Amino acid sequence: MSAPKPPPAASDELAIAEQVALYQREFPTVDPQVETIVSTLSRVARRMSVAYDRQLTVLGITSAEWEVLKALVVSGSPYRMGPGELAKRLGLTPAAMTHRIDRMVAEGLVTRERDEANRVRVIIELTEEGRDKWLESMRMAAVFEEELLQDITQAERPGLSALLGRMLRRIEQTQPDALGRTDDLD
Repeated sequence: MSAPKPPPAASDELAIAEQVALYQREFPTVDPQVETIVSTLSRVARRMSVAYDRQLTVLGITSAEWEVLKALVVSGSPYRMGPGELAKRLGLTPAAMTHRIDRMVAEGLVTRERDEANRVRVIIELTEEGRDKWLESMRMAAVFEEELLQDITQAERPGLSALLGRMLRRIEQTQPDALGRTDDLD
């Protein structure tokens, strides 16, 4: 009697074991354990990204807007930054940052005001609505993340965290431009 077949993967995507077997067929020296780990991490990351984007859509914001909200929140009260500093932190050109801020001002997520101490300088500030949307996104993410980790015990979580942290440090050391920026990865 054969083992039960796992449920079908999303769409026409191959199961990871099938994908790794095909890799081995074409590239016999590939390490199946490495490929299984990397392929699984890739799928987890992709599916998490889709889930987070879905949650943000419910809130009426994009992931790009969420990144700006996050940068302002983590800057601390009074949640203000210059557009140039925001652009640098997010790895954007000033023009792209201006476009993003224009949309967010129109949506009431941030304000853009001249700095009274230096009329040349512009200050982007988080609005109450922007902070509320960021907080709600965090609440939604916390529920999703707890569901995501429900099969990993409290005792297993520190080990998993340490292993993933080591992997992240390795890629940051060997591929510093993997995300186009590294100054915001801590």
